[in-house]
Amino acid sequence: MSLGSIPGTSAFTITESLVSETSRAGAQSPIDTKLRVRDISCNVVGLLTAKGQSTLGQDQDDVVLMPLSTVQRRMTGKREIQAIWISAESEEAATSIPETLGPLMRERRNLSLNEEDDFTIRDMREIAETVQGVTAVLTAFLGAIAAVSLVVGGIGIMNIMLVSVTERTREIGIRLAIGARETDVLSQFLIEAVLLSAAGGVIGIVLGLLMSWGAAGALGIPFVLDPLIVVVSFGFSAVVGVVFGFFPARRAARLADLEPALPPRRVARAQGVGVEAHAAPDLTCA
Repeated sequence: MSLGSIPGTSAFTITESLVSETSRAGAQSPIDTKLRVRDISCNVVGLLTAKGQSTLGQDQDDVVLMPLSTVQRRMTGKREIQAIWISAESEEAATSIPETLGPLMRERRNLSLNEEDDFTIRDMREIAETVQGVTAVLTAFLGAIAAVSLVVGGIGIMNIMLVSVTERTREIGIRLAIGARETDVLSQFLIEAVLLSAAGGVIGIVLGLLMSWGAAGALGIPFVLDPLIVVVSFGFSAVVGVVFGFFPARRAARLADLEPALPPRRVARAQGVGVEAHAAPDLTCA
């Protein structure tokens, strides 16, 4: 439909998102209904399909198309055109539009060879590439923040496990005394570190999903759950527990090496009371 072929100057086309505005008056179809744009009473002659939001987040459905002469004479009072939107039939044709449009615009605007362009031609693909570049930088920045957070959390887990090893030296000694091997103690503390980091990962995943769901509802965008992201997040939290929990677990397992360094024990019993003492070293006085 060409708006230039419409008789009169008060006809315009609206999008499907604006149909609710016309249906308030009880009309079943927005076609041939009256709507007021500023001080002009206009007749609806067409309906555009919904497009949704653009790449930059702009609403493409909140638009009204009107004849150019109507807008210039009755609304703006100016004959200048600020922007011209051109749609290509195919992607191959879109690549040649800037090369063809540039000389045409210079000819129509009577620009000489020495004069610079007083207009700008923007390709949506360039804008899309710019947005992708900004998105990549933000993704790398957020990834760096996440990496620092993982390192800080891992150091915290390592310190907690080191304190736990120090406080549980007696427990470790009893386990080694009754026949536990170093690998058994290593596995015990390594499993505790993994469980601690995995529990923190589960809590973080749940909080992240809840915050994403709330933000999606507030912004009016759909909430899409990707199971792969959840699995990868949980796997990273478990790996942090293995990496930063290995040193405390190894330290706990090596407590068995301290046993030969202790002096031999002698047990004496007197009147049914057990007395345990360490052997005194031999001293020679000159």
